[in-house]
Amino acid sequence: MSKIYLEDVRIYAYHGVLPEENIIGTYYILNIELHTDLWKAAESDDLHDTISYADINDILHSEMKIKSRLLEHAAGRMITKIHNSFPQIDYIKLKITKIAPPMQGEMKGASIELEKSFKPEN
Repeated sequence: MSKIYLEDVRIYAYHGVLPEENIIGTYYILNIELHTDLWKAAESDDLHDTISYADINDILHSEMKIKSRLLEHAAGRMITKIHNSFPQIDYIKLKITKIAPPMQGEMKGASIELEKSFKPEN
């Protein structure tokens, strides 16, 4: 199995349950792992034989522009859109970290991770 990663994609967005989160916004860090077969591209050196990580990045950015109360909802939308655009993907894992969430104490961020396998059951 081959993998594609986009790591520490930094996006400013407006997600959250609290009203001020939808007005002020904050930075989010996204990490995504995609499983698919990359051997055809390894042999051909042709972009058409792989999944363009630029296209994945565009989906992440466009979906983060859509406000959600929950990061789980935003992540679910992204995973669905990516798989609909690239059905050859067998598995997606997406982690979204909200930098400086409005909570007591100091922390690097609060994160959710959603993963889904698209392999058919035997």
